Amino acid sequence: MKMESSVISKLLPHRYPFLLLDRVIDLEPGKQATGIKNVTINEPYFTGHFPGEPIVPGVLLVESLAQLTAIMYCTAYFPGDIDWEHPDLSGLKMEDVASHVGYLAEIRNMKFKELVRPGDQVKMRVVRKNSLNNLSLIACSAWVDNRTVLEGTITVSQKPV
Repeated sequence: MKMESSVISKLLPHRYPFLLLDRVIDLEPGKQATGIKNVTINEPYFTGHFPGEPIVPGVLLVESLAQLTAIMYCTAYFPGDIDWEHPDLSGLKMEDVASHVGYLAEIRNMKFKELVRPGDQVKMRVVRKNSLNNLSLIACSAWVDNRTVLEGTITVSQKPV
C-alpha cells in the first residue's frame, strides 16, 4: 500500500511547518511502514541550523519516524479494504483519526550515523516489535542513498479509545 501527502495530512493532526512526512511507500497497518521525507533548502529550520552549513536536526528525523509510526497505527483502525492510494475519506472526521495518534514516550539507542542535508531524500522504516498495554516498542531506521543515517528504537503510547 502507498499513500500520498494529501492523505497523510488527513490522517495526522500535524500541520506546516511540523508535518514532516511526505509519502508512505509501503504500509502494513499496525505492523510496519516505510516512508519518505524530501529535504529542501526551504525548510524553516535551516535559517538557524546551521547558517552556512544547513543540516537537518536529529530530533526532527526522530519526529519524522514518530509520524510514520502514527500512520502505521491509525490505519489499523480502518476497514481492511481501503485503497490507501485513492481512499474515499469524505466522511472522515479528523478527531476520529487523531484519537488514535498517541505520543512519543521514549527514544532509545538512537544512533545518528550521517548528516542529512538539503536535497537528500530520507527513506524511513518503522516496525512494531513488542507491545505491553498501551505502549509499543518500534524499531526505526532511516537512510539516504543506501547509507544509514540513523537507527534505534522509540516507544510510543497508544491513546485509549
